[in-house]
Amino acid sequence: MKQHRPWAITVIAAFVALAIAAVAAAAPAGSSKKHPPTVASLEKQVATLKAQYTPKGIAKQLAKVKSALNKYQDISVAKADGYVPVSPCVMEPSDPNASSYGGVMGIHYMNPALLKPGPLNPLKPPILVYQPAAGGGFTLGAAEYFQPDADQNTATDNDRPSLFGRAFDGPMKGHNPQMPIHYDLHVWLWQHNPSGMFAPFNPAGHC
Repeated sequence: MKQHRPWAITVIAAFVALAIAAVAAAAPAGSSKKHPPTVASLEKQVATLKAQYTPKGIAKQLAKVKSALNKYQDISVAKADGYVPVSPCVMEPSDPNASSYGGVMGIHYMNPALLKPGPLNPLKPPILVYQPAAGGGFTLGAAEYFQPDADQNTATDNDRPSLFGRAFDGPMKGHNPQMPIHYDLHVWLWQHNPSGMFAPFNPAGHC
């Protein structure tokens, strides 16, 4: 699977590095003993950001998210928390610019309260993706994160978000007249996806 370098982290790391240099340059001669805590704090932030985006760091983030969302394997819990069905069982790719082709997404359950503007919260995905279970009921396959495109222009992507070291797919047109141009990211935490954990469609799924 192709890995996407988190551009936001690169920018933040560069900014923090510049801040460290600025603090060091501003420190008067002979005062180094008074300023290391500030410099050390900035260096710690850089180290923390780097650690989050190593394979081990990303695996840790994904494990935390899966643990928090495991309760939604019971679809009645998802419904009680405000998730409602908003699509049939989606089987075919609808965007030729998507990062995978063929397979199944599933039935999308959306929580309108989690679509409000603001920072993305990995522990609160606005969409959960279910598939019909062989013996009846539904099985949870993926969490989906969604963010409207700021300028509603598919030709620009300077506001592309990322989570888990992966850039979101998009910007893409809405899948119905009410849906805006947007970015989204599927994370197949409960069903193996041969196309990759972050691929939109899963050839191992079924409707």
